[in-house]
Amino acid sequence: MDLLQKGAAEIIRVSDLRERLEESRKTGRPLRVKAGFDPTAPDLHLGHTVLMRKLRHFQQLGHTVIFLVGDFTALIGDPTGRNVTRKPLTVEQIGLNAETYLAQVFKILDKSGTEVRYNSEWLGKLGYEGTIRLTAHFTVSQMLERDDFSKRFQAEQPISLHELLYPVMQGYDSVALECDVELGGTDQKFNLLCGRELQRQYGQKPQIVLMTPILEGLDGVQKMSKSLGNAIGIGEPPQEMYGKLMSINDELMWKYWVFLTDLRQSEVDALRAETTAGNLHPMEVKKQLARTITAGFHGEAAAVSADENWARMFQQKETAEDLEEVAIAFADVAGAEPNQIRLPKLLVQMGLAASGAEANRKIAEKAVKLDGETAGCSSVAVGTLPARIVVRLGKRAKVAVIG
Repeated sequence: MDLLQKGAAEIIRVSDLRERLEESRKTGRPLRVKAGFDPTAPDLHLGHTVLMRKLRHFQQLGHTVIFLVGDFTALIGDPTGRNVTRKPLTVEQIGLNAETYLAQVFKILDKSGTEVRYNSEWLGKLGYEGTIRLTAHFTVSQMLERDDFSKRFQAEQPISLHELLYPVMQGYDSVALECDVELGGTDQKFNLLCGRELQRQYGQKPQIVLMTPILEGLDGVQKMSKSLGNAIGIGEPPQEMYGKLMSINDELMWKYWVFLTDLRQSEVDALRAETTAGNLHPMEVKKQLARTITAGFHGEAAAVSADENWARMFQQKETAEDLEEVAIAFADVAGAEPNQIRLPKLLVQMGLAASGAEANRKIAEKAVKLDGETAGCSSVAVGTLPARIVVRLGKRAKVAVIG
C-alpha cells in the first residue's frame, strides 16, 4: 500500500483496494490493472509516464497490467478539460501515433508482463444497436454534471453529440477488460466513475479508481503539454532532457521526485528534510533528480555524460576566474534567524544592488542567481552555500567569499 498510494491524489476506495489485494493474495489471481492512452500525438512526455510508473508499481507486485491504446476513442477525442471540440484524427494518423507509443512505453513497463490492448477490438464491434443499448445506461443530465460539459453548456458553447459518448466508451473498456483497477489523472474522474457504474450494470465488481494529480510542465504552472511548449519528451536526447530538468524550480522538483522516480514517499520526504535543514544543496538534489530520470530512459552512461556537459556549459562558466571576488563578513549579511544570510544585504554589500528595496524587487523578479540557481526567497541557510559562491543579478556577477 505504501508503494501503491505514493503520489495518489484519490483512491475510490482505499478499503476496497486493500480488500481486493488481500483477495488476490489468497486466491493467487493477479489483479487486472489498466490505464488508457489515446494516441492523439506521436510522442509521449514525462506527464504521461506518471500513470505508466504507477502501472509499473502494480507490475512489480505481480499484478497484470494492461496498456490500453485508445485507437477507437481517439476518433472521438477526449473532451476532458477542453472548451472546444477536438479536431478529428484520421485512422492513419492514429495508427502511426500508436506505433510510436509502443516504441516508447517499454522504457518503463516490463514488456513480458504487459498486456497491450486496443479498444477498437470491442468498440468497433458494438455496432449501432450495441451503442444504443450501451448509452441507455446513462442520462443526458448525468453527462451534463461533468464539469467541463457543464461549463460549456452554461457559457452556451457547443458540445458535439459524439463528445457525450466518450466517457461511456471509456467506461465500457473496463467492462470488456474486466478490470479490477483503473488508473487516471484527477481530470479523468468522471470517465473513471462511468467505468464503475457500467461494471455494476453488467454484473461485475466495480473497479477501484486510483487517480494521480496532473503534473505541471517546465513553467511550474500549466499542465505538461507539448502544445504549450512546457513538456519533456521521453524520446528527447539525454542532454536536452537533463537540461530541461535542471531548469525547473525547486518546489516543482519535489513533485518530480514523487511522480517520476521509484523512490518511496518516505525516502522523498527524508531527502526534502535534509535539504530544508541545509545539509544538502538544492542544486545537488536537482542534479541527482535529472541524472535519475535521464538514466531511466537513456542509461547511466548517457546520464553521467549529460551531467558533465551541463556542468561545463553552466556551472563552470559561472565560476570564471575573471569574476571580481568580494570578501564579506557574515555579521554584515546575517539575518534575524540563526545561520541565515539576508540576500538583499549580500547584494548591497557586493555592489550588485544600490539598496535593499532594489534587491528585494530583483529577487521577486527572479533576476538573482546563486551559483546558477534562481534565488527563490530573501533568506538563505549558511549550510546550503559553498565557500565561494557566484552571485549574479541580471548580466552582472561577482564571487562572494563569506567569512
